[in-house]
Amino acid sequence: MSTISENIKRIRDTIGEAAIKSDRLPEEITLVAASKTKPADMIKPSTTAGVDAVGENRAQELLEKHSRDAYSGAPLHFIGHLQSNKVRQIVGICDLIESVSSPSLIESIGKRASSLGIVQNILIEVNIGKEAQKSGVLPEELEELLDFSSKTAGINVLGLMAVPPIFGENDKNCYYFDTMFQLYIDMSKKKYDNVSMDFLSMGMSDSYVEAILSGSNMVRIGTAIFGDRT
Repeated sequence: MSTISENIKRIRDTIGEAAIKSDRLPEEITLVAASKTKPADMIKPSTTAGVDAVGENRAQELLEKHSRDAYSGAPLHFIGHLQSNKVRQIVGICDLIESVSSPSLIESIGKRASSLGIVQNILIEVNIGKEAQKSGVLPEELEELLDFSSKTAGINVLGLMAVPPIFGENDKNCYYFDTMFQLYIDMSKKKYDNVSMDFLSMGMSDSYVEAILSGSNMVRIGTAIFGDRT
């Protein structure tokens, strides 16, 4: 059985190959270890083995692991659906909240960050497949949300995040990755205060190569690093 460090090295090599094919340097791709359901003693080896950040999906799980110093050595991202009643607990702990998709959540995050005297970095999650069961702002409503974000104190938008539909067919997968990248490029041309398009977060264990080839510069990988979830 491969160790976590061996898995990360293999993923890094694959990321590097995909980055070069897409005319970028390997170090331009941010590797986020998605640690949902994984215990603290599994997360620490990933931070020492070279991931760029650790991403957690659930607020309660994040807080419990944070109290055990599980994330030391790497920035901490929140990558799951964030409920409004968890904002007070998450803001200020996470270096980046990747899954923000509504004016009310942006307002809550901004108020909490301002009360702490900080600016919270976020990504705007886009529901690029317009799937009813998924969170995320619809593509046609993204500009309006970015405009709202630019006028909200206490937050800094660093880019976009998406969980596109996965079909198991490269052509269909790449369609959504390519569509998301074009939206990212279009938004990069807009000029908003407190908004920059530094990151496009898309691609997971079964799709990160295709995502990088389509323009992603941040991938969230769990199973390929830690093994299957329990």
